[in-house]
Amino acid sequence: MIDDEKGKLLHHRFTLGETLTAEEQAQLSAWYTAMDEAEAELLNQPKEAIDLEALQYQIDEASAQLLTVTERISQVTSENNAIRQENSRLRQQLVNRKQPA
Repeated sequence: MIDDEKGKLLHHRFTLGETLTAEEQAQLSAWYTAMDEAEAELLNQPKEAIDLEALQYQIDEASAQLLTVTERISQVTSENNAIRQENSRLRQQLVNRKQPA
């Protein structure tokens, strides 16, 4: 059995349409089987065994983190655009200075 990270990597490569070696295909298939078994085990637990409140809290936390990261990406994008505009303006000033009057 391969570790989870290698399984994720092989799955990613496979979904991108990359060709896997026969050994990699066998590893991926075994990883899929292990993931299916783990999922089936989780789904077959009695509802009391699954802490739905804790699960909802984790989902809420992940959503909040995603929102924070999304806002930061938007902020950085705006800052990058302002820097690009300033860079363009400064380049134009430089070009204008080099041109004879």
